[in-house]
Amino acid sequence: MITIIGPTASGKTSLAAAVAHAIGGEVISADSRQVYRRMDIGTGKDLCDYVVDGDRVPCHLIDIVEPGTRYNLFMYQHDFLKVYSELRSRGVQAVLCGGSGLYVESILRGYQLKPVPENPRLRSSLEHFSLEELTRMLERLKQQNGTVMHNTTDVDSVQRAIRAIEIESYNGAHAAEGARIPEIPAVVIGIDIDRETRRSRITHRLDARLEEGMVDEVRSLLDSGIPAEDLIYYGLEYRYVTEYVTGLLSHEEMHRQLETAIHQFAKRQMTWFRGMEKRGVRIHWVDGLLPLEEKVEAVLRLSSQSDGRSVTRAVH
Repeated sequence: MITIIGPTASGKTSLAAAVAHAIGGEVISADSRQVYRRMDIGTGKDLCDYVVDGDRVPCHLIDIVEPGTRYNLFMYQHDFLKVYSELRSRGVQAVLCGGSGLYVESILRGYQLKPVPENPRLRSSLEHFSLEELTRMLERLKQQNGTVMHNTTDVDSVQRAIRAIEIESYNGAHAAEGARIPEIPAVVIGIDIDRETRRSRITHRLDARLEEGMVDEVRSLLDSGIPAEDLIYYGLEYRYVTEYVTGLLSHEEMHRQLETAIHQFAKRQMTWFRGMEKRGVRIHWVDGLLPLEEKVEAVLRLSSQSDGRSVTRAVH
């Protein structure tokens, strides 16, 4: 399986679509927020990127659940397996693409997860803590459990941090059970883009999305009955734009804080990818500033040269 990863605004979607088009494959998204319907601009679905030479490249695991759903890694693994198995049955090459490092790594390294029920008593006991305090609690639990799950990419709000603690607490007390990810031969391609170019692209893209109607998208979601706290839970664009729409932030404050948060998010993505390498995932880095055609050629060349087993499986 060809896997393409990279930080936000690196151009991974257009590359994945072009590669899939070149080999007659289909893309499987590994993005934790693009699963939501009607959350298009804020999640950066960029569906036009899936049109290559006039052909629509099929992409899976986008627009599969309603806003307000607390989609999680366990659900993603099951959805991925269903799609991957269906593609294999048709003899179609899968191209996994995404910036959610945890989602990608859970597939490549075969993390075995289980559904975790809500714990109202635990949640109630954690509600008065700050995000910083919850993050420290989570770090201690991770050390106790010996897990790499739930880095700061995934816990950028109090609600998400509490859920992560809930999951870690449950996992520490229960034996593993649930989805078993088969060993999938994979070549992993990372898009390498320098910091200044990445920052420039992020700023330009944020301005473009605001012009495209991201604020109106959030207003529409709120008007449809999605609670503000649910949108804030999704973090980044939905957190800050919701706080602007509900009067908690001025437009200037929203723009400044959101831009800073996206830059920090991209940095954390790269930290996660470097961590993947330390944990046994070999990543072939390709210059993100190359013309698209050259990047496609590089991916296909690396894919043909790979034995497809450049990932160390997780130990359970």
